[in-house]
Amino acid sequence: MKKTAYLIVISLLIFACESESTTTQTNVSLNFTHTWNGTTVTNSDFNTIKFTNENGEQLSIERLRYLISDITFTSSNNENLELNAYNLIDVTNNQNLIFNPTGTIPSGTYNNVSFTFGFDNEDNYVDGGYPDLNSASFNVPGMLGGGYHYMQFDGKFINNLNEEQGFNYHAIRAVDNPGNPTFPKDTFFRVNLGPVIIGNETILHIEMNIAEWFKTPNTWDLNELNQMLMPNSAAQIMMFENGQNVFSLKSVN
Repeated sequence: MKKTAYLIVISLLIFACESESTTTQTNVSLNFTHTWNGTTVTNSDFNTIKFTNENGEQLSIERLRYLISDITFTSSNNENLELNAYNLIDVTNNQNLIFNPTGTIPSGTYNNVSFTFGFDNEDNYVDGGYPDLNSASFNVPGMLGGGYHYMQFDGKFINNLNEEQGFNYHAIRAVDNPGNPTFPKDTFFRVNLGPVIIGNETILHIEMNIAEWFKTPNTWDLNELNQMLMPNSAAQIMMFENGQNVFSLKSVN
């Protein structure tokens, strides 16, 4: 009887160890999709005046690329597990829409998954920078504080004179006093996607509603704010505010 009980205990321990070793750690992928108020947007929709913003201006998208970093999973006991990685999502060239960060996390239920839009200040100013972002010309000029863009969003709109006019909706760290920069407010932000259940090889499907950049809480007037927005700290803070409503978690596979 004692021998049988001993064997049962050993078997349970072996089973528990095998289960932990085979199911605990998993990879997570992030799949970024894009819409305009519910209508799917891909690079095949670019370079055509076909969108209307909240202010009633018709516009096109010619370039859209943006940076995300520091994917963080918050466990049920509020422990943060961070995948220290970044990804430049280039919608124009259909590149990096699916991001497979290196590293694994334990499978299970998490109270929240989040990422940083852009870089926080520590990541934005590392010695030597990032060679891939440098080669992609994603840098911010030194006179505006250096570091990197958070987003480059370019297109054309029909202005009040019924003419096509270009716009450059570029998000960076808000800066005043070009040439001797000061920073009135940090404009990177955390995107909280909510609770998730992480299983084996999980894919998070994340949607950007592009229209929200012009919408909430600041109704964007392209006739007033279309270019030279990088040295405009008030415009950068408005972008920061509108960005809070841009991303959402659509599904988990």
